[in-house]
Amino acid sequence: MSGHSKWHNIQAKKGKADAARGKIFTKLGRELLIAVKQGGPDPSGNSKLKDVIAKCKAANMPNDTINNAIKKASGEGSTAVYEEIVYEGYGPNGVAVIVNANTDNRNRTASDVRHVFDKAGGNLGTTGCVSYMFNKKGVIVIEKESTTMNEEELMMLALDAGAEDFNSLEEVYEIITEPSEFTSVREKLEEAGLTFLEADVQMVPTTTVVLDEAGREKMERLIERLEELDDVMDVYHNWEE
Repeated sequence: MSGHSKWHNIQAKKGKADAARGKIFTKLGRELLIAVKQGGPDPSGNSKLKDVIAKCKAANMPNDTINNAIKKASGEGSTAVYEEIVYEGYGPNGVAVIVNANTDNRNRTASDVRHVFDKAGGNLGTTGCVSYMFNKKGVIVIEKESTTMNEEELMMLALDAGAEDFNSLEEVYEIITEPSEFTSVREKLEEAGLTFLEADVQMVPTTTVVLDEAGREKMERLIERLEELDDVMDVYHNWEE
């Protein structure tokens, strides 16, 4: 997930996201549920819910679907209880991997995640084994063709709003914030009429690992299999894609 390479082929990534949209929406619905359970159904008083809604919109989740999920989560009939768990481990060639999961059965999820690591030639580690190689950052990605602003205008807007860094990549602009500034920066960009390809607080690697062709194939399989698990929300790694 190194920023300067992650968005190398935007159309391929969009196509992959479109194909998996149903599963993505299901996972986002679970994130909405957890946010509502933790802070209530009103986004104006629940900053986590507000951020999850922004993440849903970046994934093109319809407003009706978002609102229905919030209503369902806040209704009396909603008895599902999920907890957030973070797994750390190593992929092929020692690539650092962090997996965020939301689960109602931690034993099942741990078994599933461990099985995927083992099958891909990696191994699940202990808490803290790789997280020191990452920094938690707010990441906002804007497709260049989606805005009439030029690079300098958008950069000044982002930095004035409190962003930490601004990168102009091949097809997108990438805006980095401290986690505490993410919501306010995102809201100021939304007020300026900007839409996002991605908007979330993520684990960003401080160093990256380059793989040969065989290693890349193994790493791709590991990521795909992890993302196929219903309980897995996000997969972060320090592979230089």
